[in-house]
Amino acid sequence: MSTIMTLERAAAFGAAWNSRDPDYVASFFAEDGVYHASVGPDLLGKTYRGKDQIRDGARVFFERFPDGRFENLKVVVLGDVGTFEWDFIASGPDGLPTTTAGCDLLEFAGDRIAKKNAFRKAKA
Repeated sequence: MSTIMTLERAAAFGAAWNSRDPDYVASFFAEDGVYHASVGPDLLGKTYRGKDQIRDGARVFFERFPDGRFENLKVVVLGDVGTFEWDFIASGPDGLPTTTAGCDLLEFAGDRIAKKNAFRKAKA
């Protein structure tokens, strides 16, 4: 019997980003998983490959947004792909809370995350 990604496990992965625990976040990824952060020097933001780099990427994210949290997570799983839609709330430069809308495109390898490609709305 093969293991597949379930809606519940995908939702747990989404919730893991509020744990502030890079090891926990990385534990959901396949060994050769890929995480494309929503910002960075590359076309797809900053790319992290493999669990060690993904753990580092999550740590960088948590350090950049020490009070950040995801809310209103909407999760879709369709076979080996899925999506997250979310609101991210964190203190802005003025110290006041700011909300950013975004989404993730996901690819699964069994019940693991093979790829997370993050996107966010930018206020003009």
